[in-house]
Amino acid sequence: MNRKPIFAANWKMNKGASETEDFVKSFLSKLQGQDFPCEIVIAPPFVSLPKLADLLHTATAVQNAHAIQIAAQNCSQFDAGAYTGEISVLMLREFFVHYVILGHSERRAIYGETDAVINAKIKKAREANLKPIFCIGETLAEREGGKLESVLRTQVTEGLKDISEKDLADIVIAYEPVWAIGTGVTATSQQAQDAHAFVRSLVAELYGQDAASRIRIQYGGSVKPNNAAELMACPDIDGALIGGAALEPQSFLEIIRNGSSQSEE
Repeated sequence: MNRKPIFAANWKMNKGASETEDFVKSFLSKLQGQDFPCEIVIAPPFVSLPKLADLLHTATAVQNAHAIQIAAQNCSQFDAGAYTGEISVLMLREFFVHYVILGHSERRAIYGETDAVINAKIKKAREANLKPIFCIGETLAEREGGKLESVLRTQVTEGLKDISEKDLADIVIAYEPVWAIGTGVTATSQQAQDAHAFVRSLVAELYGQDAASRIRIQYGGSVKPNNAAELMACPDIDGALIGGAALEPQSFLEIIRNGSSQSEE
């Protein structure tokens, strides 16, 4: 099945409003005149969402500016109330956010988010018609201990608990081996493909083969311009969730260009 690749920049805690403006202006100038068969997503910090939304809105005359989707890096599982420091899905909608990254390994490890919390956030995101980028992945100790499949099975099963097939159609899964995030170490293309194929098989168990064939599964973990093409050539990899290499406009563009070239072959 022909799945449209999705390349998402996760800026993490980088780039305030002024840096966001510098990046977007440079990126759009480089993007002009080019047409890639993929979806482009940028996830800045919360404080930079208004600036990103404004820049993309005023840059609609630039070719492909309208094709760049805005993502948030997190959301609350609650609608409103005494939750200091949290951001609701309705607040995100005000800034034309379409995607939200949920279940990232940093949220799991640093902030203690459980599969149940992530599941609640996915449900809340879908209530607001936001599209979750649902992150999963194993640590090095879990992989070396032979627990790769059990860890992914638990994360997928519990994260998607009670999610309808209709809502699944608007969810992107991002497989990110924790040991490859920000380390410079990338899973080999075969390791990545094997994990993606296994995740797709889990979706097939839960929702059937048709749903599994349609869902997009990104790879994340030290994706760079020089390894994007090899990774995206794998049959079950449908794009990338990119951290450090997406902080520089030219690097992000080259990843998109090199990775998109595989979908045209």
